[in-house]
Amino acid sequence: MTIISINSALSMRIIKVASCPSNSGKATLTYHVGCTADNEIHFRVVMNTGGGLFSPEWLALNAIQPALAKAPAPLTSYPLVSLLQGKSTNTPSFLMAALKNEGLVRSLEGKVRGYELIDSAAFMGAVNALIASGVDIKVPDIPADYKTSVALKKVTKPSKSVQSMAATQSTTQIATQAA
Repeated sequence: MTIISINSALSMRIIKVASCPSNSGKATLTYHVGCTADNEIHFRVVMNTGGGLFSPEWLALNAIQPALAKAPAPLTSYPLVSLLQGKSTNTPSFLMAALKNEGLVRSLEGKVRGYELIDSAAFMGAVNALIASGVDIKVPDIPADYKTSVALKKVTKPSKSVQSMAATQSTTQIATQAA
């Protein structure tokens, strides 16, 4: 089995697995929060119950925050595009949904795609507690043939590695919530 090479040089400890609605509310996204040996925080989207494809690459929070901070208001996911290696136009908006779920941005009232940055202290406190606890959630590697949309998997039976990944994520999500 071939493993996706995006961010392959990163050694990541997964400290949280969570799910949130997509920005449209039509799908549920699953994402990981990870940290490097230097405790640098990263995000990646790993599953989508809808039809949109995405790149499951890691993106550093210390790259996300300045990109959003210098972007014109109201914020959109567009500033994240240049930070990503993948070609999917969905990845930035899916990451924005994860950031919203983690309390790093919030929707502007009356705006479908408009956001604003909010204080990251609560998020950083929770993440630092996870790092200090030593949590290291084990998930299967993402195979190169991994289809990043559950909708595509309805046509053919998912590989055993994808089935294992989904089962592990469900189990680890419960473990993370309990931590």
